[in-house]
Amino acid sequence: MLTLLGNRPNFCDGVSRRHFLQVGGLVMGGLTLPGLLRAEALAGAKATGKSIINIYLPGGPTHMDTFDLKPDSPKEFRGEFKPIATNADGVEICELMPQLAKVADRFSIVRSLVGVSNEHAPTQSDSGWPEASLRPMGGRPGLGAVMSKVWGPAQTTANHGTAPTAIDLTNWTKAGFLGPLHDAYRPDGTGRSNLTLNQSISPTRLDDRRTLLGGLDRLRRDADSHGMMSAIDSFTERAVGIITSGNLANALDYKREDPRLVDRYGINSRRRDVDRFLVARRLVEAGVRCVSLSWGGWDTHGDNFKSMRSQLPPLDMALSALIEDLDARGMLNDTIVMMSGEFGRTPRINGGAGRDHWPQASFFFLAGGGMRHGQVIGSTNRLGEVAKDRPVHLQHVFQTVYHQLGIDTNTVTLTDPNGRPQYLLDRREVISELV
Repeated sequence: MLTLLGNRPNFCDGVSRRHFLQVGGLVMGGLTLPGLLRAEALAGAKATGKSIINIYLPGGPTHMDTFDLKPDSPKEFRGEFKPIATNADGVEICELMPQLAKVADRFSIVRSLVGVSNEHAPTQSDSGWPEASLRPMGGRPGLGAVMSKVWGPAQTTANHGTAPTAIDLTNWTKAGFLGPLHDAYRPDGTGRSNLTLNQSISPTRLDDRRTLLGGLDRLRRDADSHGMMSAIDSFTERAVGIITSGNLANALDYKREDPRLVDRYGINSRRRDVDRFLVARRLVEAGVRCVSLSWGGWDTHGDNFKSMRSQLPPLDMALSALIEDLDARGMLNDTIVMMSGEFGRTPRINGGAGRDHWPQASFFFLAGGGMRHGQVIGSTNRLGEVAKDRPVHLQHVFQTVYHQLGIDTNTVTLTDPNGRPQYLLDRREVISELV
């Protein structure tokens, strides 16, 4: 519901934008949606039109059984699956992903990823940095927070003003030292219910209340010599617009889609949580610039192959459907789809038919975004242990993403809490094969 007067939520952290949207001026302090929008705009908006869907695979998926199979290696390394050809020359992937094989001309795989830390944390997939980097200050900001700080709200789409910059569907991204003003909106719990008007408030009645609050606000300004009160201003108007337009609430409701498309994503026949892929596309279409989601559980120390048989087919269906759906709508060139885990997994299979942590080698998946696709970049050695040629640092991936977004990492810096400028990345070379 849209809260205009009172009703302060009972959260342990006070007023948090992660879980609700409050429009109006009768709150001293706290984080309101108008405050969020104001902070974004103060950063200055220079939109390029490109958006991101960032897919995080928690637990660290095995590279050896997904995108870097080694059919000629000894049996204690190669595992149970065979590679299959794709529609891109020379590109092979696991046999459990036949739908992705049909759209391989629209994605690329980095097989020689290096610079990854052995940590069960999403920070690397969100920012390109290990979790420990600048931890005393709050950590490094993720992609959505950087976009919010550097650009502010989208200004080049038809839906300008009716969507937040970043949305996190599964609560894994961080704003780091940029603070909660640039954190992603999380449409869960109360946050989701606050995207619709209370049934007792019609748009006409809402206008009346806004007029009343405007008058109260002017009175407060006259009495408030310190300027501490929130004003009813253009940012409040945009916040109201987000609610009353219904675009964001509608985008979160995938059941509004054609049932045949819902089936194509595998939502009804397989795992329900693959609806996140369809919702992500709907949110980008509604004007959100960075949508983040996590999917599955990939910490396969035991029964690795059983887990792969369970998880890879629904991932295959949902991810391929997302790529085809974006392409069919003319959105793929302007949407960067990125997918990664925490690290790779041991090439040698352990005694429990599992694979353990292996940061020495892993993969990164990229689709869309106006990049050159249908290729594999780099390779690992015969046993999948280390990068054999063309090692690609994790930060090179993020540099390439920032480049496609139009953010110049050589000049853009963010000021940390100690007042020092911090570059977005230390390694600022693009993956030349992609751009």
